[in-house]
Amino acid sequence: MRHQPVLLVIAHGSRDPRHAATVHALVRRVRSLRPGLRVETGFLDFNIPSAQGVLESLAAEGVRDVVALPLLLTRAFHAKADIPAVLRDAPRRLRIRQAEVLGPSPLLLSALERRLYEAGLTPADKPSTGVVLASAGSTDPEAIAVIADIAREWWHTGWCAVRPAFASASLPRTEDAVRELRELGCSTVAVAPYVLAPGFLPDRIARGATEADVLAEVLGPSPEVARVLLERYDAARTPMLAAVGA
Repeated sequence: MRHQPVLLVIAHGSRDPRHAATVHALVRRVRSLRPGLRVETGFLDFNIPSAQGVLESLAAEGVRDVVALPLLLTRAFHAKADIPAVLRDAPRRLRIRQAEVLGPSPLLLSALERRLYEAGLTPADKPSTGVVLASAGSTDPEAIAVIADIAREWWHTGWCAVRPAFASASLPRTEDAVRELRELGCSTVAVAPYVLAPGFLPDRIARGATEADVLAEVLGPSPEVARVLLERYDAARTPMLAAVGA
C-alpha cells in the first residue's frame, strides 16, 4: 500500500482536564494497535490543538488525505453540524473524508460490560442485575432513539433489565432509572456510563447513581473503543485509497 490517510480524531473538548487526558490515552492505544498509522488529535472547543489548527498544519506539511473521525457515540449536532463546518473550512489541498461516529457497535457493548465487571459484577450476576445505560443526552431525536435501541439490544444478552437514562436534555435521569429498576425487582442495580471521558455530564451521572449498587467507569481508553476507532477509519479510508489507486 503506497500510503495511508492520516487519522484525525476530533474530540469535543472540555474545561475538565480529565477529558483531554482520557482522549490522549485512547489515541495512544489506537496507535499501539496500528503501528505506522499516523494519528492526530484535535478539539472543537476548550482544548488545544484545535481541529482546524491540526488540519492547517497537515496541509502545510504536504499531507493530502485525511480521515476525520468524530470521537462521538451518537450522530447528534456535533457530528451533523459542528464537525462538517470545520471540515468545510479546511485547506483545499486536503482530501478529507468524515468517518462515522463510534456507536452503535457490539464492541461498545463489550466495553460497557468490561467496565461493569471491573466495578465488581460477574457474568453470573447478569440475570439478577438491572443496568442503567446512562448517556450524556441530546436534543436530537435520532440520538435518543439510538440509545433506546442499544438498551433493548443489551437487555437481550441476559440482564434482568436495561433502562436508558440521560444526564441532560432528555428524560429519564439516572436516579429515576435506578429507582425504576428497584421497583421492577432487580436484586442489583448497576449504572453503566455510556460516555467516553470524564467531565461535567459524567459527574452528573455519578451523582445520580448514589442509590445504585454498582457504578462503572466511563468507557475511556478501553481496547474495544480503540478497535471501533480503527474500524471506522478503515471503512472511511477504503474509497479514498480506491480513488488514488493505492
